[in-house]
Amino acid sequence: QVQLVESGGGLVQAGGSLRLSCAASGRTFSSGAMGWFRQAPGKEREFVAAVSRSGGYTYYADSVKGRFTISRDDAKNTVYLQMNSLKPEDTAVYYCASRNYIFGSRSTYDYSNWGQGTQVTVSS
Repeated sequence: QVQLVESGGGLVQAGGSLRLSCAASGRTFSSGAMGWFRQAPGKEREFVAAVSRSGGYTYYADSVKGRFTISRDDAKNTVYLQMNSLKPEDTAVYYCASRNYIFGSRSTYDYSNWGQGTQVTVSS
C-alpha cells in the first residue's frame, strides 16, 4: 500500500502558477505510474495528467495540455504537477493517485491508491 499526501494548493489569480506536490510513502513508490485528477463542486472527478513508471511517458487532458506539466522524482518519492496560465475553470480539489502498472491511465478505476486532495482556487 502506498500512502499519498498532496500539497501546494492555494488561491491564485488567473494567469498565475502553482506547483502541486504528492509525497509517497509505504510500498515502493517507483513501482507504478502516477496520476493527477481533479474534482470541482458538483462534478465528477476528472483526469488531469499521468506519468509512466519510468517517467518517459506523460499524458494530459486536452484542457490542460500546454499549460500543465507532470513529473516525478523517484529519489524523493514525489510526483509534481506544475500548473501555469491558470484559469478559473481549473478551480477544483486536486488528487494524486498511484497504480501498479508501468503506464498511466485516464480512468479513475485504474488507480488503487489516492491522496486526500489539495484545494486549488483560481480567481478571475
